[in-house]
Amino acid sequence: MNQPHKSYFKSKIGAPPGSLVHIGKHRDESVKVSQLDFNETVLDEKSVDELADLAAAKENQTVSWVNVDGIHNASIIKNIGELFEIDALVLEDIMNTGHRPKVEEHENFTFIIIKMLHYNEQEEHIESEQVSIVLGKTFVISFQEKEGDVFDPIRDRIRKALGRVRQKGTDYLAYTLIDIIIDNYFNIIEILGDELEELEVQVLEKPNDALLNDLQWLKKELVKVRKAIYPLREMTRFLSTGGSLFLEKETLKYYRDAYDHSISVIDSIESYVEVTNSIRDLYMSNMSNKMNKIMKVLTIMASLFIPLTFIVGVYGMNFEYMPELAMRYGYFVVWGIMIVITGGMIYYFKKKDWF
Repeated sequence: MNQPHKSYFKSKIGAPPGSLVHIGKHRDESVKVSQLDFNETVLDEKSVDELADLAAAKENQTVSWVNVDGIHNASIIKNIGELFEIDALVLEDIMNTGHRPKVEEHENFTFIIIKMLHYNEQEEHIESEQVSIVLGKTFVISFQEKEGDVFDPIRDRIRKALGRVRQKGTDYLAYTLIDIIIDNYFNIIEILGDELEELEVQVLEKPNDALLNDLQWLKKELVKVRKAIYPLREMTRFLSTGGSLFLEKETLKYYRDAYDHSISVIDSIESYVEVTNSIRDLYMSNMSNKMNKIMKVLTIMASLFIPLTFIVGVYGMNFEYMPELAMRYGYFVVWGIMIVITGGMIYYFKKKDWF
């Protein structure tokens, strides 16, 4: 999960509130702005080259979805903010990728921050991207850190007039964006769940030091996910109870569904964190048992050799007068005694179920 670099935070020190400074991973690619206007009968999709063309989105009779890929260019973010009368403090939050998910109600719009998660298969870790949504009466603006998202199914539904999105307003469009981000969390949870099950099997069958590192990595990823999605419960509850003036009453049921999904995601993450702790305890218990078995074997072996060491120690003394040394079969007698003692001790240990 990408974390804002310290140097970006330093640039904010001493700056007045509302200063537009990008806080996040440094990016050089150009900012891309697209616009999708639609209703039941109209569909207009285009790439925006002149930001001034966005001004019509406030007056259109259609639903306007403006998507911004890239929030590292302060001048572009500022111009979009001026066109849609977005407060400077909100623009500041949009450019700060370290914000936790939240929802704010403003006079002309509702402002939402949510985290979009992605599993990087090559680097085997979870990446987080901040998505900021500005919900107005006739427009929805989505700000993303980079190009590429989980919104393609929504775009396809709009283009093909599938589902309800072409028949609804901006509040339903905002819901679909939030909902598909939350639905993608379940994919992330499934990936982490599979990793957790595999680790559990390995811990039971063949625990080793490498598993402890894998388990620590998995717990770290789960904590990252929990940090990203835990505020969702408060955010979706606010929206589902009609906290926003820009939500129609009939749309609230969809936000309540998103609230239920957020609760389910959080519960799954919490249970996985607990399972991770249990597997760690199981690993430590197995390793302790393994060490105890080794110590038991070594103790038994040492116990077997104690009387034998005593016997050979006695007859290894360099005294001249030892009666047994003159016996013709003394050597074999001593061997016989040692074998009987060893066999007797092994029988006793087995009877006690010590090994």
